[in-house]
Amino acid sequence: MTISTVVKRHLETGTSSVRHLLSTRDVTRHDVTRWMARAEELRVMSAKDRQTILAGSVVAAIFYEPSTRTRLSFESAVLRLGGRVISAENALEHSSAKKGERLEDVFRVLGCYADAIVIRHHENDAMAMAAPQSPVPIINAGAGSGEHPTQALLDVYTIWRELGQVDGLEICIMGDLRYGRTVHSLLQLLTKYRNVSVTLLHPASLGLPEEMMQALRSRGLSIQTTQDLTSALSRADIVYQTRIQTERLSCIDEALGTEKFHLTSASLSVMKPSARILHPLPRVDEIHPEVDDDPRAAYFRQVENGLYMRMAILEDMVRR
Repeated sequence: MTISTVVKRHLETGTSSVRHLLSTRDVTRHDVTRWMARAEELRVMSAKDRQTILAGSVVAAIFYEPSTRTRLSFESAVLRLGGRVISAENALEHSSAKKGERLEDVFRVLGCYADAIVIRHHENDAMAMAAPQSPVPIINAGAGSGEHPTQALLDVYTIWRELGQVDGLEICIMGDLRYGRTVHSLLQLLTKYRNVSVTLLHPASLGLPEEMMQALRSRGLSIQTTQDLTSALSRADIVYQTRIQTERLSCIDEALGTEKFHLTSASLSVMKPSARILHPLPRVDEIHPEVDDDPRAAYFRQVENGLYMRMAILEDMVRR
């Protein structure tokens, strides 16, 4: 059962009026535009004025898998808006999950303590199945190899800030497309935009799941695959690089051929002067450090953009 199916069924039964952010499939283009506009306002707002926005609110952050950027980005966003954070890191080992507690019960309990729950989970669909039991909004901060919607939202925000548009762009996505949840969410979000053309480059065993490929094409997204790195880079307005999800590989052979898709200074020589390079981070060796100083490398600006996008999302969902 997909996240969208669970949410749709839940809404149809009328059992809750709480809005969750579980998948980019459940986000409208209007939502994205509204959050980007608010992120721009929050960026220039005084710290004093921002501190009143979530004053008195508490957000629970519970992470069953490791995280640096996402967890601290959310926690910083809450604090900058004047709210408070209660958190559990490595919750798979250091929470009642170790005792076998069901996620439905976790949401019921945390909903007594907090006004929203930010969660990263090791299973693709567990939080979607449990979300209907939560009395407060659930924000998906990464679900197994499934989705990572707030990363996709900050990615699109970065594209818009860097190039001034999303419609009509050529986007090259590279790396682990099978297990890369950031890619899954980004591709779903790109279906909201017009005339976007996507080229996929990946090791043979790490391609986009076929069911997802068909679903994206049925929603009008133009997708092609290629092994010609030079050609794809030369056409791209956006190059979205990802790391190999080694922690999710069934065997090491799945990673064979990954070095072919690394970005180096030689890669830069074939790219457009106006192109931009994005990466959800962390990186390993798929983008060489020599690329960092090129003005087209936008991945650290992307991190900063994520702070303001998550501030906008939290304000909207916690105060709803």
